This record gives sequence, structure tokens and C-alpha cells, in this order.
Amino acid sequence: MTPHPSPAVLARYADREAELPEVTSWAVEVHLETCADCRAELATSSDDLLARIAVNLDAAIAAGPAPAPQRHWSLALNRWFVWALLPWLTMALVLLGCAVLIQRLIPDFPQPVLLLAPIAPLPAVAGAWSQRFDPAWELIAATPTAGLTMLLRRTATALAVIVPALALTGAPLALALLPCLAFTAASLVLGAFVGVRRAAAGLGALWTLAVITPTVMNTDLPGVLQPGAAPGWALSTLALTGLAGLLATRTDYFHRLSSTR
Repeated sequence: MTPHPSPAVLARYADREAELPEVTSWAVEVHLETCADCRAELATSSDDLLARIAVNLDAAIAAGPAPAPQRHWSLALNRWFVWALLPWLTMALVLLGCAVLIQRLIPDFPQPVLLLAPIAPLPAVAGAWSQRFDPAWELIAATPTAGLTMLLRRTATALAVIVPALALTGAPLALALLPCLAFTAASLVLGAFVGVRRAAAGLGALWTLAVITPTVMNTDLPGVLQPGAAPGWALSTLALTGLAGLLATRTDYFHRLSSTR
């Protein structure tokens, strides 16, 4: 039968900073596997060690600087805005600014703001909740508010930046804002099945190939951006927004982490 280790040996074994020969440490471990009394004594030693660590930690905290007071506006900003969206929002604003500049320098060019309005929010929507674009993905995905709620909140933040920018460009509001909202809602609807990032990229590529490229080549504004197309955009926006609302009742789509990759 292996002899019981002394209380001093058990205390040194519990204290990882104390030096204990490897052979002695191995012998203690073998003995602890079969001796309930020594395990109980070791637990007592561990409790004493944790108590000393807690006292030292409390003293260090008390001697340190006071924590910075929380600001309510800072909490609201962190809740509604994520800094990972900033590059995408900046890119969208720069593109809209370039479109306004082209419109002023080349008056005959067919409404570049209207051409870019539907896809202007898509990069920010794609990065609203994405493992690839968000450096804090692991922390965010593990929070109770992750999923559809966070996606909608960040999308609303992106629209709160892009919609006023579109209004300031001087383009017809109906033909600028309605396609913007329609494509945003479509990204959320399709994102429930293929992922928001893939949906936004696919819609952006489709609009570029089907509308922007032919317009640049022919210099003729397509029928989908003519004044008579506004009612159709309004109906599409309402229908897609309704579908997005229905998906709010099926949040399990967005609770799967792979759904927004």
C-alpha cells in the first residue's frame, strides 16, 4: 500500500508555483486515485490556495485605477453600430459620390445614381453578420441576440446611412429609394436559404450584368429605372418586406451559424 503523502507534500502539489520533484508528483497522483482521504485533504489545500489568490486579486483591484464610467450613448452606439461595417458604408458613400460627380461632368450619362442605388447597401448588408468580415464573429455568434435580430439591427443601421445619402444626391427619390429597399429586403429573404453574403453578392452581380453593363454600353436608361416603373418597385418592395417579415417567425434559419457565412 502506498504511504500517505504528508500535508506539506500535498500543499506543494496543490501549489503549481512550488517546486516538487517529478517522481514525487507522480507518486502523489497515483496515490490520490485510490485514497479518498487524501483527495479531501487536497481539496482543502486547494480551497486555501484559492482564498489566498482571491485576497491578493482583491487587493490588486483595489489598488488599481477606478473603472471608467459607462456612457448610455456609447452603449446604444455599440448595440446598433458595428465598426466592421464602416469600410463597406464608406465604400458605398464614395461610389454614390462618384456617381454624382459623373452626372455633373457628363450630363448625357444615364443617371449613374439610379444605376447604383439598388446595390449601394448590399456590401454593408453582406457584412452585417458574417464570419469572414466580422473580427468578433466568435463572440457575437455566441450571444443570445445573435441571428435575425442582430442582422436586422445592423441592416437598419446601414440603411440609416445610405438612404439619406441617396436623398442628398438629387436623384428622383422614388426610383432611388424603392430599388434600394427592394434589394435589401431581397437579400434578407434569399439569405434565409443561401446565406446573406451569397444572396447580396448574387443580386449585385445580377443587377450589374442585366442593367448596369447594358446601360453603360448603350447609354440608354433601362425601363426598370424609368418614371413609370416606380409603382412596380413599390409593389416589389412591399412584397419582399412582407416575406422578410414572415421569415421573422422562422428565426431558426438565422440561428444556424452557417446561414450567414
